Amino acid sequence: MQHAVRSRTAIRRAPAPAPGARPRRVRSLIDADALRVLHRAARTLLDDLPDLTDRLIAALQEQEPAYRATIESDPVGTWQEVHRSLRHSVASLIDPRDAREAARRCSWQIGASRAEQGLPLDALLHAFRLGGSLVWQGLVEETSRAAPEEVRLLVHVASDVWNFVDEHCGLVADAYRQVERQLTWRRENRVRLLAGALLDGTSRISDLPEAAQALDLPEHARYVVVAVAGGHPSACAAARAAAVPDGMRVHWHTGVEVDYGIVLAGDGELPVPAAEAPPGARIGVGSAVEGLAAVGDARRSADTALGICPEEGGTVRLPEHLAAALVVSSPALGKALVARVLGPLLRLEPADRDVLLDTLAAWLACDGSAQRAGERLYCHRNTVLNRLRRCEQLTGRCLARPADVVEISLALTGHRLLRD
Repeated sequence: MQHAVRSRTAIRRAPAPAPGARPRRVRSLIDADALRVLHRAARTLLDDLPDLTDRLIAALQEQEPAYRATIESDPVGTWQEVHRSLRHSVASLIDPRDAREAARRCSWQIGASRAEQGLPLDALLHAFRLGGSLVWQGLVEETSRAAPEEVRLLVHVASDVWNFVDEHCGLVADAYRQVERQLTWRRENRVRLLAGALLDGTSRISDLPEAAQALDLPEHARYVVVAVAGGHPSACAAARAAAVPDGMRVHWHTGVEVDYGIVLAGDGELPVPAAEAPPGARIGVGSAVEGLAAVGDARRSADTALGICPEEGGTVRLPEHLAAALVVSSPALGKALVARVLGPLLRLEPADRDVLLDTLAAWLACDGSAQRAGERLYCHRNTVLNRLRRCEQLTGRCLARPADVVEISLALTGHRLLRD
């Protein structure tokens, strides 16, 4: 107990007595007598503190299941903690000025240590209120035994005693919540570090069991990493919700520019996004890997898929775009291919260059159909054929030769994805 039990003579300024009222001197005498009775009973409690400690331990075992397990696992430590708390509390009733700060420190330490041990806060507060109740009961019982006629005087200090209990419950709760916040931050930071190491591919083999437990994912299973990027935080958050179907277990790791989802894929196929990506958001789904130890490889493939996504947004599943992945995986070679195959086209005037490149892209997208390419480009099929012949003349490639078509297709992909 930490509130100093103070004389009301020192802390109250009574109004001037009304005509016919008792003199204030009588009030002061009553307060002084109440303190004298309180101090006498408290000294007796202090002398018999082990018995009071045993009573509180027994009450906790009977009434508080959470404390029951604590008492059974560490009976000596729990008894000493309860004894120390009661000693400081009862001492504060006798000498509030000298004992107050020690009592406060004791309660704070108990709140902090019990938070670290995971004892529920409600159980801890119940223990403190139960201790206050037993102390008050002990004061009344001792006064009834020693001087029954003076029991009525304890009424004048009852509010001080219970204010003390309330204040220490507040101290305990503050200490508990402060440590709880620190522990939560440490846990979250540790989880973030473990997930970051998995995604970076720097996780140690010895850390994998801890990572599996912290992320609530099995160590040996099939995984896919999903990379999500969006221009606006709300778009990125919506993309995360759309990227992974309901029912699939996923741990999200928030990055500066990209969020990564470590998805438990099981034996099925790659996760298919549950919905279209919001406007401006990009979703890259990497290749599947076996085990948490290989999540770094899955993250790199997800980055590759994300790099293939159009700037305006969309979803790319890497296994469906392996040719494009080959180009972006080696930017230097990809740029060399673009320069070698499309160099003559790229040196044209911008308007002329863009028309020819768009025609090539449309023709490839339409499976080599000039008719459908013309419909897409809003021009006649003969116009498409004329443009394609010009492309063949400039590049030295023949669109009837499959190997040349492959080169042109890869070069167009590189031109789209590898722009500086």
